[in-house]
Amino acid sequence: MAYKERIESEELKLFRSLNIRMVLPSKEKKIYLYLEKGYKGEVMFDQLTDERLDPKKFLVLNDLRLETNSTNFQIDSFLIGQGTHFPCEVKNYEGDYYYKSDQFYVMNDTVIQNPLDQIERSDTLLQQVFQKINYSISIKSNVFFVNPAFTLYQAPLDKPIIYPKQLAKYLDEFNARASILNEDHYKLADYLVMEHKLGSPYTRVPPYYYDQLKKGKTCMSCHSFSVKAGETKIVCSVCGCVESVEDGILRSVKELQLLFPDIKITTNLIYEWCKVIESKKQIRRILQKHYKVYCRGKYTYYK
Repeated sequence: MAYKERIESEELKLFRSLNIRMVLPSKEKKIYLYLEKGYKGEVMFDQLTDERLDPKKFLVLNDLRLETNSTNFQIDSFLIGQGTHFPCEVKNYEGDYYYKSDQFYVMNDTVIQNPLDQIERSDTLLQQVFQKINYSISIKSNVFFVNPAFTLYQAPLDKPIIYPKQLAKYLDEFNARASILNEDHYKLADYLVMEHKLGSPYTRVPPYYYDQLKKGKTCMSCHSFSVKAGETKIVCSVCGCVESVEDGILRSVKELQLLFPDIKITTNLIYEWCKVIESKKQIRRILQKHYKVYCRGKYTYYK
């Protein structure tokens, strides 16, 4: 188990909700699909590190977002071990690419961001973070390509790149290293977790408004609107997923709070948002159970 688990970014969760409830502009749709694919690749990498790295020898910190000298940067996974620490850049690229003159290209000759440049930048900024706390240790970064359908032609042999077919063997050999964790390793891990920035200063989410979003309860598994609610259960007619009405209502509240942080949660609002829950009395009872009640005259909201 990782010392710091990975969670979905607020940006991804926002894009996911908006993609269900509105037609995203083409530019933002591409950003959303890129975020989903990237997160899926990172989860694949997490599964491998969970399976193949001994937590008594290595501390794994996933998804670190740090800041130094007013500059933000992100490390997909950071492996702390004896002697050297290992920042990991994870890529879920799919298809055929080629390498030429220190650049990565898609086969249609479109140049893309070089992940080797990304790790070089992150290494410099990470060393600045370490310098602030007078922590001196070597780091060795690698780019991990996790998608088995990825091919890089003219691949350089002298670059810190780990390809899909090398992943399992690399981690097994990595795990075989002599590594004894001490108090300093845990102090560093705790410091980096404390310095982790929960939100990103950048947002690429398009403008949206409550009235333009499609209303209705969605399946928690396949996100379909084809759900039916009974007295206690919500059932998806597409994938068969079953969710309790209480959990479904609470999930809707969280979605609304994510989309509209300043919105006041009321019984009527949740009734309108969910649509399939027929009993306002049931919604009110669940809200009263989990939230504080605030009254302003005849107006009641939950927080």
